[in-house]
Amino acid sequence: MAGTFPESVERVSAFLRGAGAEARIQEFPDGTHTAQDAADAVGCELAQIVKSLVFMCAGRPVVALVPGDRRGDPEKVARAVDASESRVAKADEVEKATGFAPGAVPPFPLPDVDVVLMDTALFRHPLIWAGAGSPKHVLGMAPTELARLAQARPLDVSAD
Repeated sequence: MAGTFPESVERVSAFLRGAGAEARIQEFPDGTHTAQDAADAVGCELAQIVKSLVFMCAGRPVVALVPGDRRGDPEKVARAVDASESRVAKADEVEKATGFAPGAVPPFPLPDVDVVLMDTALFRHPLIWAGAGSPKHVLGMAPTELARLAQARPLDVSAD
């Protein structure tokens, strides 16, 4: 059938449908490999792009949703989950924990991640854009809807 999504994007789409979410997935054939690429493609501020960063905290994957114009802070992430340390996950750890390739991780569904932290700066915007399962797909929605669907805990998790 023409116009169907790749399998990884279909997982996100099916999750959205099942949750009755208000969101839209858009495809950009040239890809959105960086947060700046995504902002340029969508036509929004870099701060409206959501980066889904995977950290390993005491051997456990934690996802931090951070604005495109900021970096995730491993120390803040570690403190949020009472871990003594935190580091950015390696590519194979990202894929194992989330089921998605690095650079294409959406904020949901993440079967082996039980903690999602969402930087409070994302709530400043009426519409934000996150990865939708491939480097060519993004999804747009209100930050409150993203937080609900990702079961994310709002917190300051970006570097100052």
